[in-house]
Amino acid sequence: MTTRRIIDPAGALFGIALPIAAAVAAVLVTAAWEPRLPAAIATHWPGPDPDGFSSPMSNAWTIALVIVLVGGGCSAIAALAQAMLMMRRYMLVVGLGVTGLLVTIHVTMLAAQLDLSDAAQAQLPMWSIGLGVLLGVAVGLVGAALLRDYRERVPATAAPDAKLPRGRVELPIVDQVGTGTRTTAVLALVVLGPAVLVCWSAGSWWPLAIFLPVGVLVLSLLRFRVTVDEAGVRVRNLGMTAVEYGLDEMIGAKVTETRPFEDWGGWGLRAKGRGRYGLVTNTGPALVFTTAGGHEFTVTTERAQEMAGALNSLADARVR
Repeated sequence: MTTRRIIDPAGALFGIALPIAAAVAAVLVTAAWEPRLPAAIATHWPGPDPDGFSSPMSNAWTIALVIVLVGGGCSAIAALAQAMLMMRRYMLVVGLGVTGLLVTIHVTMLAAQLDLSDAAQAQLPMWSIGLGVLLGVAVGLVGAALLRDYRERVPATAAPDAKLPRGRVELPIVDQVGTGTRTTAVLALVVLGPAVLVCWSAGSWWPLAIFLPVGVLVLSLLRFRVTVDEAGVRVRNLGMTAVEYGLDEMIGAKVTETRPFEDWGGWGLRAKGRGRYGLVTNTGPALVFTTAGGHEFTVTTERAQEMAGALNSLADARVR
């Protein structure tokens, strides 16, 4: 009898331990540097000159709390082994992006005020904003690649309902769903254009370090590669397998018409009730398959009829 895993070790390390370690590091660095810092350090810059001040340790504990609650709050879902892998990966990247931003700004802000007699003279190193996001997202992607799908897989014991579609099995069936290459390129330019303008006005490269990782993350939610073959169904994203269901789990597959906002309340990866997930990127036909473990997954694709027919035919052969 196999044990149902509750915690993903990589998720616990990157999603929980790392933000906590970052929060502790922010406090320890502040404590080590406190003798060299002004009694009240600058903490807020609406422009070139600061207008907000706080004691070093008070600010450190505030930053630590925000790191744990916001950064760790987002990334902690990565530790839940039974949650959807794709969702865990995105939340880990977002959470560590926030963590990297907060830690880097805090440390560089303190470094800029070392040995200053008057904190009002301090200048916030703006490049730290871009560097923090870039480092956080990079670490998040490393952690995301190490996460594993530990959800419980229950084998189906019967053939799909005879009323469900059947079709020719010519494998693999592959479809690129979401935005096309041209649309993605246009959207990338829409994201990159403002970044270039901000860089030009700021006279620095640092805004690109924010726009690029955020832009890549957003654009990755627009394109997915869906494959149906003798192993089952796989969805790849960001060069990783984000969703995978084995043929032995399949109860059956059907075709439906889906409207992202009306039916799912939004666009992209969606959840609607326990075990019901959707990857909805446009209005139109969608493949819907159910598993013996209680999951129902919907993915919009022009090849929905072909995929459903193949999956049901393959499942028929499985129980013969």
